[in-house]
Amino acid sequence: MTPLQRYIAEEIATDHADGLLGRREALRRLGLLGMGAPAAVALLAACSSGGEPSSSGPTASGSTPSGSAAPAPPGVSDAVPATAITFAGPAARTLQAAWAAAPQPRGSVLVIHENKGLTDHIRSVTGRFAGAGYSALAVDLLSELGGTAAFTDPAAATAELGKIAPEQFIGDLQAGIAELERRVPGKKVGATGFCFGGGLVWLLLAAGTANLAAATPFYGPFPENGDLSGAKAAVLGIYAAKDERVIASRPTAEAALDRAGLTHEIYVAPNADHAFFNDTGPRYNPTAAAEAWRRVLDWYGEYLD
Repeated sequence: MTPLQRYIAEEIATDHADGLLGRREALRRLGLLGMGAPAAVALLAACSSGGEPSSSGPTASGSTPSGSAAPAPPGVSDAVPATAITFAGPAARTLQAAWAAAPQPRGSVLVIHENKGLTDHIRSVTGRFAGAGYSALAVDLLSELGGTAAFTDPAAATAELGKIAPEQFIGDLQAGIAELERRVPGKKVGATGFCFGGGLVWLLLAAGTANLAAATPFYGPFPENGDLSGAKAAVLGIYAAKDERVIASRPTAEAALDRAGLTHEIYVAPNADHAFFNDTGPRYNPTAAAEAWRRVLDWYGEYLD
């Protein structure tokens, strides 16, 4: 398996261990990734051997007490509706994307989706950035296969993302940055990604994407042998205290940031788990999400304006 497929497989196994996926569904999803039954069973057993599931589901710390109104996700009240667009990508590919224009942009942000593709949640985040003054674009990294909407089975979309070469992701995302520079001329560009998308933010930086002025990867795994010496961005890395799998790569990321001499800061959300920012998911933590959003906007206010 590729490193990306291994990451997705481990995420499936962790969801099973945390009680978010049944055994049959977890095995089905691992099979879609190309993992044989014996290896899939062994992975589920290994991830479940650590004891009881973590309290990362709907009753996790930071969630809304029973009977009280849930707070609106951060930035939603000021969000600008995102619209569907297409633009030219590498190798004559047509890329699909969600686009939200800030009325008076202070800068622009490339939003990179999770391993489920370009979902309504990511469209919402794109609109939230525009509402905060940063025109935003979210590229559908399944564009070549008809886009995320072409998949009726979200697990199949995830499996297809696992088959795409990292070089294609980098090319498509760099095309997205170029599209932002065209649509928001004269303004700096940042990149925010979540989970799988957070890992792609790190990949963009390791690819020497020098026209990124700032980056805020959310709980994204750092690439093996990642060298950030070609990057110019000021980086705010966001992790979750309970996300042991991804936070294990934090020291490697910090060492790479130090070697490259990049301005950086690390924020670890307390009492939060992987994917805590996704208000449509079972690990959503409104307290952690609000604080992370505040920090991201402060970061972009300093390095994109």
